[in-house]
Amino acid sequence: MRSALSAPDCWQFRYSPAPTAYAVGEGRQWPVGLARKPKEAAAFYAVLALSAGIGIALNFTSINPISALYWSAVSNGVLAVPVMVLLMFMARRRDVMGRFVIGGSLYWLGWLSTSAMVLSVVAMGMGFFVGKS
Repeated sequence: MRSALSAPDCWQFRYSPAPTAYAVGEGRQWPVGLARKPKEAAAFYAVLALSAGIGIALNFTSINPISALYWSAVSNGVLAVPVMVLLMFMARRRDVMGRFVIGGSLYWLGWLSTSAMVLSVVAMGMGFFVGKS
């Protein structure tokens, strides 16, 4: 009996090219948005089409979509650690944050969260390499 959603169906539901196009476009300070006409935001729509093409092409590979989602989440968790550290340093700088500089318990709670992420990544790394017989 076939399940309600096969693996390729799950891949299609989980993958959306729009967030990629928005992230790249906003990072490059391009005009972005699906409400804009393609001539107004050509680079945005180019990234959108390229991302969609990559997503479609992945359906024709032997890559397991669930495994890809798992490793994507793992890499996001690992990459979150340096981002959180940088954010904590920036959040304390008045020239960056202006009147929104954090301090007190919020500052220490941020470092506690960052430490928890570091410990999680270290534990995950140790789990990969230690205990394998």
